[in-house]
Amino acid sequence: MSQSAAVDVDKVDAGPELSASELISKRIADLGDWRGAMLARMRRLIHEADPAVVETWKWMGTPVWECNGIICTGETYKKVVKLTFAKGASLEDPTSLFNSSLEGNVRRAIDIPEGVEIDESAFIGLVRRAIDLNGAAATKPSKRVKGQKSA
Repeated sequence: MSQSAAVDVDKVDAGPELSASELISKRIADLGDWRGAMLARMRRLIHEADPAVVETWKWMGTPVWECNGIICTGETYKKVVKLTFAKGASLEDPTSLFNSSLEGNVRRAIDIPEGVEIDESAFIGLVRRAIDLNGAAATKPSKRVKGQKSA
């Protein structure tokens, strides 16, 4: 297959009528390999952690899971499924699930290559801590702008 004939699953064109959840399901189906199965599994675990999680589709084709802010994104590459936690650097990770993007001050990621098993209960705990962190940030009073008077 020539490079120009290759399907780029990162640029799914499903039209504006599909919801984010439908687009994510389409991505999973279009992958048709271990990456789709892994993304579907991680999606199930995210919803198991909290059924109130909302699925969104951002940045030209990236599945995103949110609850009071972004929890994580789910990206697929040739050799890994990557789950990037928006505030991962602030999360406790006692089982060391994070194995990528460790040098930054904000995000952390989990790269899952083919054949690797993820500790499901540890992942669910990590998602719950991310949701709790988002909730704490959402209830925090906003900082006063310099020079602004209190009411």
